[in-house]
Amino acid sequence: MSRHHRTHDRRNTIVWILLAASALSIWFVPPPEALSIEAWRLFAVFLTTILSIVLGLLPIFTASILALSTTVLTGLLSTKEAYSGFSQSFILLIVVAFLVSRAVVKSGLGKRIAMLIIRKFGRSTLGLGYSMMATDILIAPAFPSNTARSGVLYPIVQSLAHDSGSKVADGTCRKLGAYLMMNSMVGLSISSSMWFTAMAANPVGAELARELGVNITFGSWFAAALLPGLIAFVLAPPVLMKVYPPEVKHTPDAPQKAQEVLDHMGPVHRNEWITGTVFVSMVVLWALSGISPIDKTAVAFAGLGVLMVAKIFTMEDMRGQGEALTTLLWFAVLFCLSSYLNKLGVMEYIGTLIASGVSGIDWPMVYVILIVSYVLIHYLFVSQTAHMLALFGVFLEVGINAGVPPELLALMLLFATNFNAAITPQGSSANVIFVSSEYMTSKELYRNGLIMTMLNLAVFLGIGTFWILLISG
Repeated sequence: MSRHHRTHDRRNTIVWILLAASALSIWFVPPPEALSIEAWRLFAVFLTTILSIVLGLLPIFTASILALSTTVLTGLLSTKEAYSGFSQSFILLIVVAFLVSRAVVKSGLGKRIAMLIIRKFGRSTLGLGYSMMATDILIAPAFPSNTARSGVLYPIVQSLAHDSGSKVADGTCRKLGAYLMMNSMVGLSISSSMWFTAMAANPVGAELARELGVNITFGSWFAAALLPGLIAFVLAPPVLMKVYPPEVKHTPDAPQKAQEVLDHMGPVHRNEWITGTVFVSMVVLWALSGISPIDKTAVAFAGLGVLMVAKIFTMEDMRGQGEALTTLLWFAVLFCLSSYLNKLGVMEYIGTLIASGVSGIDWPMVYVILIVSYVLIHYLFVSQTAHMLALFGVFLEVGINAGVPPELLALMLLFATNFNAAITPQGSSANVIFVSSEYMTSKELYRNGLIMTMLNLAVFLGIGTFWILLISG
């Protein structure tokens, strides 16, 4: 074993000892009066799980299944509670969308779409990044689910990566694919912030705000989000390129090569037509689910079923989709732990602590503290909607009582519910399909997620605040 490996192992051992000591300290220290012993110890398990991933000690899958077994064997959660995450329809939606994306690639439709995009924007990786983010922003107002949008975008991004020679299998992730995957996650956080109807939690939050006397409409949301959203859109791809540079940045010959590939592919064939029809039908039904009682997960299952009947996606293809099963397991576990932390009052307790700490401070400082805290506390959540439901009302009421302009605070908290989504791999169900691609390591996801979330925070909290005060003044 080399000296470098011995040093690395020694460092990991020390970190493990410190982490274990911290976990045991929390476990055996009496909980605050407001929390039960079960809630306090579940917090210890969840915090240790997240830290083991952030510090690079364990893969996210390994850390998650160890956390699950710990909660059951120690009696913190019943088996019914611990396994409840596996019955969540939106988690199944992610997995099925992942499988459908494989059919889009296998049929050749993904390659054709990718070549058309490369022909138009492919002279640079930055151009590809902008084109995918712009596509997301343009379709977002018709989609009440950012998870469904990720299912639309992912196969296109995956095809762009594959057809640009960037693949997980041959170790060329950083050539171009890793950048495009991370860029799409960040893009979803921006598009969900820009449109009232781009994420299911947005109108729910607006209704909660209305109960506190703040009226937020589609028009007022769009007017407030327009400037900071566009600035975040302009800045995000080049900033990400700076902090997470792809190996290939300029591809001047790519458009011509893409045209040659399209010429070689010839006209659209049977499998592409069927896949395209199924894919467009799913997109339309997902978009309509906001105004009609259409279940998005059932739509995904129906689409996959049609593709299997047409033998475009087969049982043989299914056997090679270990990433889908892995994704189902780790995300379901982390969602469950986060949900029960919320149900047991841990999230509300932390939110109340933050809120009580701002009494007697001038409203501009209260405003900044509340927004920054609201963003950072998302490390403990595995759902944007759960985060909003747990803390939005508490933070909004405290801020209003401290003199913060109600509409400003309500809008910024709701924007933050979206633009903080990329801060962790599990920060949004929309992230998960990109994370499952394995183009990025957990360490890269946490590092880049924090940097890009801080960029969004700076844009919205800085420029966005002045813009909202200006247009509402």
